[in-house]
Amino acid sequence: MPETAPMTLDTVSVLLVWTAIAIYALAFVAYAVDLARRGAVAADQRVVRERELVGATVGSSAAAGGRDAGVGTTSPRDDRPRLVWARIGTALTVLGFGFHVAGDVTRGIAAERVPWSNMYEFALTGTMLIVAVYLAVLFRSDLRFLGSFITGLTVLLLGGATLGFYVEVVPLADPLKSVWLVIHVFVASLATALFALAFGLSVLQLMQARRERRMLAEAASDPTPTGRTSTGPRFLRTLPDADALESLAYRFAIIGFIFWTFTLIAGSIWANDAWGRYWGFDTKEVWTFVIWVLYAGYIHARATRGWRGARSAWLSIIGFTAVLFNFTIVNMFFKGLHAYSGLS
Repeated sequence: MPETAPMTLDTVSVLLVWTAIAIYALAFVAYAVDLARRGAVAADQRVVRERELVGATVGSSAAAGGRDAGVGTTSPRDDRPRLVWARIGTALTVLGFGFHVAGDVTRGIAAERVPWSNMYEFALTGTMLIVAVYLAVLFRSDLRFLGSFITGLTVLLLGGATLGFYVEVVPLADPLKSVWLVIHVFVASLATALFALAFGLSVLQLMQARRERRMLAEAASDPTPTGRTSTGPRFLRTLPDADALESLAYRFAIIGFIFWTFTLIAGSIWANDAWGRYWGFDTKEVWTFVIWVLYAGYIHARATRGWRGARSAWLSIIGFTAVLFNFTIVNMFFKGLHAYSGLS
């Protein structure tokens, strides 16, 4: 009978990562159900408000006749949605995050170094930080409406990296044997996590702004509240308005930009230690600078030129698209001094 190979820490790490992916997928489903239920609740509340308006009119007429018809009076009630599925989604996200951290830590122990020296490990740590930032923000702001985006993005990125970018533990290349590996890559991952949240908020901002424009157009053509057509996904009625979403995205982008600026500076210092020059127009260096310019332009245009609304949101979306392009396409197909993808 053939002997089975002993389970290594790296194998345990992969099992933990796949467990985390499965739990994140369940969290995505729970958050998606929450958005659907938010839409149903918003529709029900709209019907109730319309009935109350009609009831109030009838009640006023009855009172004018000297009788209290008792129509339009309602007992106090709590209109706040319970958001049970959002709580389930958050609980599952926390559980998945626990397995995710365990998978990242065991990978680092197996490699005897920080686990972000190739594309698989960077994706492993980067997606972990995306979830970490999201969960941390929940202590200050209720952004659970972003839960389906965060968990869905994590499942796609982490699952894709595990399937396509996984490599066994190998020794570090000489240029990576530096304390700057810990600082530079971690800060870049943290900036990416903040940009991801800004990206999700910007997408919702565009959807909400489109809904608000339709509402204004319908209100202009039909001042009465009844009989109006749908103005987009119903769950948008329970979300903050477009201006509030834009403000949140802008705050995350500013913090991410600060970290990305440090990433660019730290990378230059590391390049001088490793290769004897601060800047060499390597493809990775150029794209890191391109991303910095995109977000600098976004922040500057919004702060000084008054670029608000759709233009601001699209700059945020383009910036995060450039981040993903830098991580995937540049690493895989553009060879240079930063060829540390780990892929053969």
